[in-house]
Amino acid sequence: MTTTHTEPAAVASGPGRNVLGLIALITAILGTIFACIPGALILGWVLLPIAFILALVSLFLRDRKRGTGIAALVVSVVGTVIGVVVFFAVVADSFDEAFSDETTVSDPEADASDAEEAGSEDAGSEDAGSEEAADGEQGTRANPYAPGAEISSSDWAVTVNSVDLDATDAVLAENEFNEAPEEGHTYILVDITVQYTGDDPEGSMPMTSVAYVSPEGNTFDGTDMSAMAPNSFDSMSTLYEGASTTGNIALQVPADSLEDGTLKVSPGMLADDVFVAVD
Repeated sequence: MTTTHTEPAAVASGPGRNVLGLIALITAILGTIFACIPGALILGWVLLPIAFILALVSLFLRDRKRGTGIAALVVSVVGTVIGVVVFFAVVADSFDEAFSDETTVSDPEADASDAEEAGSEDAGSEDAGSEEAADGEQGTRANPYAPGAEISSSDWAVTVNSVDLDATDAVLAENEFNEAPEEGHTYILVDITVQYTGDDPEGSMPMTSVAYVSPEGNTFDGTDMSAMAPNSFDSMSTLYEGASTTGNIALQVPADSLEDGTLKVSPGMLADDVFVAVD
C-alpha cells in the first residue's frame, strides 16, 4: 500500500508595505510644519508638491497598501491650504509694515501732570485709574490732547499752537476775495508748527493734514472752501532736516457747539490721526 503526500496549498499574502507612501506622508507632514513657519515658507512650498506627487505615485503601485499614500495626499493638500493662508498673512503684515507710519505724541502738560502725580501716587491711584478708564485712550475724540502737544511721525513733527474760534472777521479782512461763511458756519484759525525730522537730502514739502470734527462727527477739512488765512501756513515750500514752518490754517465749521469739537491731526500721509482739543 503506497502513501501519497500532498503539498500544502500556498497561502496568498496580502499587499506589502508601501514604502513610497510612507516617504510621501513624512514629506507632507514636514512640508506642512514648515509652511506654518513664516521664515521657512519656501521649504514648505518645496516639500508639499513633492509629497503630493509621491503620494499619487504610491497609489498606483501593485500589491502595496494604499493607506499611507492616501494619508500623504490628504496631508499635502491640507498643508498647501495652510501654507497659502500663512503666506497671505505674512504678505499682509509686510504690506502694513511698509505702508504705515507710527505716530507718537509728546505732551509737555501731560508729562508735567504725571510728574506731579507721581509724588502722591498711592493716595490718588484709585481715582486716577477710574478717571483714565472713563476717558479712554488719550488722543481719541473722547480724550483729545491739549494744544501744545507735539505729534510726530517718522519724518514730521506737528504742534497745534493755538486755535482761534472766532476768526471770521480776521479771515474776511485778509483778502477781499475771501467769501463769507455759509449760514450757521464760522471761520476758525488753527495755528500750527511743522518741523521736518527726516533725512532726505532733497528735503520734502509738509505732508500734514488738519481738520475739524464736529460734536456730531462730521469732518471739515477746508477742501470745500478757498479762503486765504492771515499768516497762512505754507505747505508748498520744501523743508530740509531740522527746518520748520509756522502758520494758520483756515477752516469753515458749524458755529453751534463749536468748542465741543476736536481737531484731527495727521503728521504724515501714512501716519495715524491724533485728536487735539480746540481750547
